[in-house]
This record gives sequence, structure tokens and C-alpha cells, in this order.
Amino acid sequence: MMMKKINLPHKKLLLSIVGILIIAIVSITYISWVKSEHEYVFETEIVKKGSLSNTITATGTLEATNTVVVGTQVSGVIEKLYVDFNSVVKKGQLIAELDKYTLQSSLENAQADLDNAQAEYDYQNSNYLRMKVLFDKDLLAQSDYELVVYNFKKSKASVKSAKANLDRSARNLSYATIYSPIDGIVLNRAVEAGQTVAASMNTPELFTITNDLKEMQVEANIDEADIGMVKEKQRVEFTVDAFPDLNFEGEVSEIRLQPNESSNVITYIVIITVSNPDLKLKPGMTASITTYVEEANDVLLIAGKATRFSPNQQLLDDYMSSLSENQEKPLLNESNTRNDESRPKPPKRDMQELDDSHKRVWIKNGNEIHPQVIEVGIDDYSNIEVISGLEEGSVLVTSFELADGSEIAVASQKDEEQKSPFVQERPKHKAGQGGGPR
Repeated sequence: MMMKKINLPHKKLLLSIVGILIIAIVSITYISWVKSEHEYVFETEIVKKGSLSNTITATGTLEATNTVVVGTQVSGVIEKLYVDFNSVVKKGQLIAELDKYTLQSSLENAQADLDNAQAEYDYQNSNYLRMKVLFDKDLLAQSDYELVVYNFKKSKASVKSAKANLDRSARNLSYATIYSPIDGIVLNRAVEAGQTVAASMNTPELFTITNDLKEMQVEANIDEADIGMVKEKQRVEFTVDAFPDLNFEGEVSEIRLQPNESSNVITYIVIITVSNPDLKLKPGMTASITTYVEEANDVLLIAGKATRFSPNQQLLDDYMSSLSENQEKPLLNESNTRNDESRPKPPKRDMQELDDSHKRVWIKNGNEIHPQVIEVGIDDYSNIEVISGLEEGSVLVTSFELADGSEIAVASQKDEEQKSPFVQERPKHKAGQGGGPR
């Protein structure tokens, strides 16, 4: 049997087709092998609910809310003391007496002076009435009548002076009896029975009385760098050396405007009200204070590093191209058809800058990752409060690497300027050459 020869043109065509098929098979095999060599490793964080806060610390001193120094307005000798340290007193209760002998004598002398002045006035009044009748009948000279009137008015003034002196002496005598001005507890007794006190210049201090110690206050010194964050009604926790394992709570009630300067350091006094039902806290104790200037409970939280993550666009494209066709298409379709309520439209290049109340994160859903702009609240430098834009349980990407350790995530604020899938594409770099903006 004779074999039919294939002419040369057909033979060349056949060889060309076979060659092309071989090259295609080798290329596909190589590409598949290269893609299979790239394994990607994600680090993620779950959006969860929790609490976070920002605080400032300071020191302060515990004080009673109302403290009264009881003194005396007259000089004398302390005759009796009716209360001592820690005595519980009521308003108007007798707490001390001074020797009253000298004061009583002064009162009696004042009374005698008044009696004498009154007698003189009675005489001068009668004489004035008689002389006036004579003067009206022109039986008394003008000069004599004027002398009678003068003596009458003088005696009348002497009576007023004597009455005032008597009142002053009686008041001084009453000052020798000391009463408590408030309900409270005697914190300090500054005198002893038999001690002489002089009220010539300053009022002598006898007792220090405070109101009920079940309500106290902390006088805290807040640095000028922190005072702007302090507001009334903010929650405060503090400890004292006497009870190092106990946390006491209070509330900011007053921020005083008067600055205090010490060694070129400016501080402001902040008053913190404290409940002290079991009387563990004592006046004068030093308190180590933590003021919660920002606080949120039972809110959505994300790790701060999730907002600093920004993928390298070149290697992100490599990852997306490594997905199978049926994985890549849903990603692209969903990215293009996402409605305005779930995600804003792709921003223009000049709109990528975000204000402090908004951050950009990357959400991972299966093999899909895409950016999402969220509204944030309190940032405690570890976690961030999410106000809107995320749901509990969402998975956020915080790092994205090749299995061999080649990192393709850049965690810095500068990398916010890197390309996203929605921005005009920059010239690409080969994997391993950095790929990020320079």
C-alpha cells in the first residue's frame, strides 16, 4: 500500500499548530504552578462590643465638705471645755466657757453708769421744763435758758451712751459662752482648760468642727495640659494609702478658675465629691485620682491597628488574580453594585483624605476584601469606638502577607495615600520590589 504524502505547506501548518498548542500548554502549566506557589496569610480582628475610656491621673487631698473654725471674740481664761476630739455636736450645743468674772464686772459697771446717766437726765429734764416756762414769760435771760437746754441735751446723750455701753458689756459676756455653729464632729481642739486667750488682733482658734464625714470631697491638682478635658459630672476613681486594694468613686463637682503656680508648673484645683458611708476615708488623706474624661460602655470596638492597615496595590492585584474565575467575578460584581446605604460610591482621588472622625478599614468576607469608611468615636490608643459603618462580628484585616513572610501590608498613616481599588491605577512594580508609593 502506498502512503499518501503530505505536501510541504500542509506539513508546516500542522507543525505550527502543534507548536502553538505545546507552548500554550506549557504556559498554562507554568502560570498555574507560579500561582500555586503564592500562599497568602491574613491577620484579622473581629468587631466586638466592649467598653473603653480615656483617663487622666492626678493627686489630691481629702477634706470635709464644710469645716468651721470656732473662736472667741473676747479675751479671757478658758474655764470649761465640754467637748473633745471626735466629739459629735449639734448646732447650738454648749462646747466651752470662759471665765466671766471680769466680763460680769464690766456689765455691772455699765449698768451703774446707765443708772447715773438716767438720774442726771431726769433732773435736767425737770429743770428744763421749769426754765422754759420762765423763759416764755420773759423772766429768764437768753443765756441762762441756753445753758439749761445744753445741760438737758447733754444728759439725754449720756443716757444713750450708757445704754450702748451696757449692751456691749452684755454682748461680751455672752461671748464667753461658746456654742457649736453647725452639726458635726470636732476635728481639733486647740486649747486647754485654764489657758488664756487674747482676742486683741486675731480671733483665737478654739475648735475645728466639720459637718458629717459621710460626705467628703477631694481637692485635686490638675495640670494645665489636662484641665481642658475635665468637665463637671465626670466619673472619678481614686485610692488612698490606707486602703490600697480598695477603689473609691466620686464625681467632679467644681473646676476652679484660679491657677496655682509652683516651680513654673501651673495647676488648677478640681473639687470631687465623695460618698463615705462607712467613714473609712479621713480628712487629710492623699488620694491618687483617675478621672474618666471620655468613657463608652457596650459599644462596638475595633483594634486601632485595623485603621492603620493599607494593602500594597500591586500585590493585592496579584492576590485577586490568584482567585479562581468564579471567585473573582462575584468580588468585582459586588464591589460595583454595592448600594449607597451599605457603602459610599467610589470616591475621587482628591477625596481620599478623611477627617479625624472617620477611618478606613478593610473588611474580609470569605476570600473577598474591600475597603469601608467608618465613623469613629473614642480612641484609647489601643481600641477605637465604632459609631457607624460596621456590624458586630465583621472581620477586619490587620495584616496581609505571603506565606514566605513577604509582607504586603503597610501599617502607617502615610500609607493612607496608597491606591485603593477605586483610585486611578499607578504604574505597577513587580512582587518583592515594594509596590507601595514612594
